[in-house]
Amino acid sequence: MKSTELRALSLEDLRTQLKTEQTNGQQLRFAHAISPLENPARLKVNRKTVARLQTELSRRNNEQASNQA
Repeated sequence: MKSTELRALSLEDLRTQLKTEQTNGQQLRFAHAISPLENPARLKVNRKTVARLQTELSRRNNEQASNQA
């Protein structure tokens, strides 16, 4: 997901997407531990997606806090 796509999502959608990606990443790591993945680059893509989602959530929280102050 690109950052422009993330900015279009609602706050609740971001949270659900983050939870889904974290669960997916955990399953990928478990599967990779048991037997090597066919495409191990998926692990890296998943980590970056989770980081993008967390960054967008953090940006919105900071923006909200600065507007309230």
